[in-house]
Amino acid sequence: MNDAVAAAWTKLHALDRPTLAQLFTDPGRLDALSARLDLPGGAVRFDWSKTHLDSAAIAAFEALAAAVDFSGKRAAMFAGDAINVTEGRAVEHTAQRGLGNPDSVELAELFHARMASLVRVIHAGALGEIKHLIHIGIGGSALGPALAIDALTRDGAMVDVHVVSNIDGVALEAAFKACDPATTLIAVASKTFTTTETMTNAASALAWLTEGGVADPYGRVVALTANPDKAVEWGVDETRVLPFSESVGGRYSLWSSIGFPVALAVGWEEFAEFLDGAAAMDRHFLETDGAANLPLRAAFADLYYARLRGCQTRAVFAYDERLRLFPDYLQQLEMESNGKAVKADGSPVDGPTAPITWGGVGTDAQHAVFQLLHQGTNLVPVDFIASIAPGDELDPAHHRNLLANCFAQGAALMAGKPGSDPARAYPGDRPSATILCEDINAATLGALIAFHEHRTFAGGVLMEINSFDQFGVELGKEIAKSILGGGATFDASTEALLAEAGIK
Repeated sequence: MNDAVAAAWTKLHALDRPTLAQLFTDPGRLDALSARLDLPGGAVRFDWSKTHLDSAAIAAFEALAAAVDFSGKRAAMFAGDAINVTEGRAVEHTAQRGLGNPDSVELAELFHARMASLVRVIHAGALGEIKHLIHIGIGGSALGPALAIDALTRDGAMVDVHVVSNIDGVALEAAFKACDPATTLIAVASKTFTTTETMTNAASALAWLTEGGVADPYGRVVALTANPDKAVEWGVDETRVLPFSESVGGRYSLWSSIGFPVALAVGWEEFAEFLDGAAAMDRHFLETDGAANLPLRAAFADLYYARLRGCQTRAVFAYDERLRLFPDYLQQLEMESNGKAVKADGSPVDGPTAPITWGGVGTDAQHAVFQLLHQGTNLVPVDFIASIAPGDELDPAHHRNLLANCFAQGAALMAGKPGSDPARAYPGDRPSATILCEDINAATLGALIAFHEHRTFAGGVLMEINSFDQFGVELGKEIAKSILGGGATFDASTEALLAEAGIK
């Protein structure tokens, strides 16, 4: 840790800790800690005023950002430099949205044109009548498409998409039962086209097509991969291989050909709007400095609670059924990116890194987990996400009630309520932030996802870690392969479990 970074952290740890009630005596607090961005899908309001950030904390975090050269690292990412230092790779998901190294942007546009052409010919019936798509992937190859399809197809889809990630055959069988082999395509999404779970499920899907009377099952497969030669070797015709760049990480790959099932479900024009919304957030993140940069400001709050207040979790509650999968998506994005114990240079980190991300959908969660948030012993910063426009056409009372509950929870967490009966007393002074959208549509969803990508990157830079490798997922997979390969021995507990299950 260099002297400037150490000094910034020393200043942060020495900050006073006023309560939220004390902070709100400042009449300018709301204007200082909230902002409204006009985006292609409509305006979005970002309100961090109910967090414990104040001018002193923000100034100290801005000093930290300068000490770690946040601006330089941000520029390096957009320039296509190899900022993923442990793997020697560039990090170019923003190039998929039109911002980045010009050569990478041009390549992304070519790949998008190829994908758009395939989407349109499928919709036009060139592959016969296609009613269903079974999309097979795992991790970022599944979580992103599942979120976007669930959010954007509530009013119907051009093609019915079933996302399957789990190697548990129950998941794949459920998709089979919902589809007719005669009218179903299979998308196989794997960066390397060697992922065990994905390729096992893909083989079973081919068998299902064959058993269902499809004469050319490989002719029903679309490959989404950064290793097109491997897909062709596996049996997919080159015309149905949709490549993406090696510099696009798995959990950041929704914008690439991994987004094919989204485009097939909603149409290419709406997928293009999805990219446009993300690009608008990219421009804000790239062109805005200091705490006015909203993803960076959110990262300040994240580190304030994780590093200075010892909060081990962060909760996200979407008060909109269309975003019910958003917390699941953020779990991988944040914990796989920043759940590290060493810095980018290999030295130990100086404090906690990513908190455990969890959450749910309002108002269901109010009747399940909010007891702990209001009266439990854990301090949990909360993010609320909501939409002014409803996603339904029922009595407006539904949506008014939903939003009233969302805003009430933030107010109650902050204010609390004293009482003579301890069981009925609420301590208050519990932080929350609110992201309020005009509507949930393709562009807004793109902007929301990009906001959280940049928030995660900014947090990683401030902690001096590499947000773009994920070696922690490898060890268990390696051991699973050694179990299936035979010959390996393990601890007594594992050996007993293997014997009991009949695996060894």
